[in-house]
Amino acid sequence: MSTYKFGTSSGPGGYGGLDLETLIDIADRLTEMLHAEYPGLVQYGEVIQAALAESADDGLPPNRGRIRTSLDTISIGAGAGTGSLAYTQQLVTAFGL
Repeated sequence: MSTYKFGTSSGPGGYGGLDLETLIDIADRLTEMLHAEYPGLVQYGEVIQAALAESADDGLPPNRGRIRTSLDTISIGAGAGTGSLAYTQQLVTAFGL
């Protein structure tokens, strides 16, 4: 797995100081929560996981457009106080969306 660091929120990467491994972990947890809470939204968690996996493979930054679209959709469908929304908000903050 890549150890590529994206930088701090004020740095060029703008990923809240999180590395790719941490972003992947959050996306994995999000998808697990979606399975439990909102099975109809699982595909959007999987899109985020795929974008991050692609980034790990090619060493380029994650596809923010794909990630943003998925996070927006999950944010609309996930209820307040749920684990799904909490992980979604962590990723929104990390990507500065």
